[in-house]
Amino acid sequence: MFTTIKGGREAIVQSHRLLDEQRRGDPAVTELSIEQIRQQLSLAVSRVMSEGALYDAELAGLAIKQSQGDLYEACFLLRAFRTTLPRFGFSEPLQTSRMVVSRRISTTHKTVPGGQILGPTYDYTYRLLNFDLFKESNAEQPLRADLMPSDSDRLTDPLLHQVDADLFELPPEPSDGEDVFDLTRAPLSFPTRRDQRLQNLTRGDEGFLLGLAYSGIRGYGRNHPFIAEIKVGEVVLEFEIPELGFVVEIGEITITECPTIHPTIGKDDAKPQFTKGYGIAFGHCERKAISMAIVDRSLRASEFGEERRYPIQDEEFVMSHTDNVASSGMVQHLKLPHYVDFQAQVQLMREIAEERASRRNSSPETGEIQDAE
Repeated sequence: MFTTIKGGREAIVQSHRLLDEQRRGDPAVTELSIEQIRQQLSLAVSRVMSEGALYDAELAGLAIKQSQGDLYEACFLLRAFRTTLPRFGFSEPLQTSRMVVSRRISTTHKTVPGGQILGPTYDYTYRLLNFDLFKESNAEQPLRADLMPSDSDRLTDPLLHQVDADLFELPPEPSDGEDVFDLTRAPLSFPTRRDQRLQNLTRGDEGFLLGLAYSGIRGYGRNHPFIAEIKVGEVVLEFEIPELGFVVEIGEITITECPTIHPTIGKDDAKPQFTKGYGIAFGHCERKAISMAIVDRSLRASEFGEERRYPIQDEEFVMSHTDNVASSGMVQHLKLPHYVDFQAQVQLMREIAEERASRRNSSPETGEIQDAE
């Protein structure tokens, strides 16, 4: 129950002033610029863009600065701003097979078309604090890794894996013009289609998806994946202009894509096969994309005759709790005044206690036990 209150306006105004002062910090220290956040906190920017459902690195940097680095609050700010923007139409499906990659690896095969491209990654660092970063340096930065065109074939193609084609699940049937669900315009409804689930997951809270994915890998979902490939790079965004009648390129965006492969034994006479999960996110968000792919595959349990026993396999549980804006708002609203609610609960608890005490006193059996004691 939400309670509205009146009064306290001056206190709230002063709170905002204190917040601005705390956000700025010591005036003697150079103020953090939006461009510094974009360039040097790029992974945080990527997460805010993905969960805020708006691809704009500058606005994501602004949200991070305004929220003092609280990424939940930053996502909330970006999502709220997004609702004010007009909708001009829908872009064409991204052709990720034509992605220009800065990083592309596969954990299933050592030799892949185009080679493994490690790119920028923390995977091979020592996780030791680098105290040299305490020193400010204006030295020339090394050149960024060259971007390379991605191979036109996906590594989930069984031929590239030198595995029998019939061991892989068949690709989905064409949708026959069925409209793609738009989660930004319509609420969730159950049961869901996969397009609804993927939209829900791609802007879901990374921490929640990570926890679910971890539970599935550990056994509470019976779903241990292999990463077919993970790619980070730039992909062209295309848009069809109705007045012109053809598709034009309107820009490029950086995304992370991760298809996963899952051994699926099936039941009874069902043939064993490799099934797939899929994850994608704005910017450089590998942990998010991997977690999303694992959760996506787990939510497909009924497609393969698997018993749904664990939270990660329950679409209503998963999809009703992925949204970081909704979950953070619900938890944080508990800090607002609940005076009336609490007094009502106190009165209810007293009435329940009195009723139970009355029942105990009027029960013959209870009386005998009390006498014996």
